[in-house]
Amino acid sequence: MNGLHRAEFQSPIGVVEIIGTEQAIVSILFSEKEEMDYPISPDSPQVIVDCQRQLEEYFNGQRLEFTIPCQSTGTEFQQQVWSALTEVPYAETVSYGAIAKAIGSDKAVRAVGNANSKNKLTIVVPCHRIIGSNGKLTGYAGTLTRKEWLLRHEKEVGKNTPPANKT
Repeated sequence: MNGLHRAEFQSPIGVVEIIGTEQAIVSILFSEKEEMDYPISPDSPQVIVDCQRQLEEYFNGQRLEFTIPCQSTGTEFQQQVWSALTEVPYAETVSYGAIAKAIGSDKAVRAVGNANSKNKLTIVVPCHRIIGSNGKLTGYAGTLTRKEWLLRHEKEVGKNTPPANKT
């Protein structure tokens, strides 16, 4: 994989594949595989080990924010959208239109949806928190079933987290 390292772990909603360099995570995506082929190994870079730990903490309801270094590749517009996604608070949702407005491109709702679908850092860059203007769950590369699970999980954890721990 040319300087890239891979690891997988079993989340409550499927196998998650993590890809990174020695310094940063470049991809966190759900796999449709039933079983892991690449569990964390003793020679996995620390950033991959930390990523898996933080994702496990997220799934266990112990982590609301991520601190792992990430690196994404995309157009300037995509980068703006992905940055705006990270501003959506844990356990909350906003519309694609709200993201378009947040980046100063009110009319670019479809383009925001397209950029959202190209996000390779699922959960860490929370594209699952973006919904249709009618409040319906729409489009999620990791499947709508997973999107629904993630939103329900965050709402449940958010209900049980004291306000001081939500930042």
